[in-house]
Amino acid sequence: MDIKTHWHLIRKHFNQSFRSNFHVSIASVDSDSNPTVTPIGSLFLNDNQTGFYFEKFPSKLPTHAEANKNICILGVNSNTFFWIKALFREKFSTPPAIKLYGQLGGRRKATDRETNRLNRRMKATKGLKGNTYLWGKMEYVREITFTKAQKINLGKMTNEF
Repeated sequence: MDIKTHWHLIRKHFNQSFRSNFHVSIASVDSDSNPTVTPIGSLFLNDNQTGFYFEKFPSKLPTHAEANKNICILGVNSNTFFWIKALFREKFSTPPAIKLYGQLGGRRKATDRETNRLNRRMKATKGLKGNTYLWGKMEYVREITFTKAQKINLGKMTNEF
């Protein structure tokens, strides 16, 4: 899957994945070469094969970035109707899962535009106490540059793309 050619499809997929899961999984490697996975509920993809996530709770991911900046992000569309339709038709209309490979960049203060993107995404839960706890005072982001995308292969059900 060419990351530049299919970037629009990739961004759409990750938006759909977030709607069905409320997170993506970021795999990283620590200084002892041990793999680990961190759930992130605030990943945003930009127009140019870059992205960012708000860094409030992750503690291991920033530490791992000091030793090895390489990451892999898995986004899975877990929407029940999407899967039922694919099981009925014996093929998926779009990839059910995509992995993005890249490198973590620096941590910096979030821009107003980035904070507005987060607020729009979390608008449906704005009045709930958990929203304020999880997504209130999100001040810092970590940038990501993506280099490769890979669709998950499920045999003939994903052969079309």
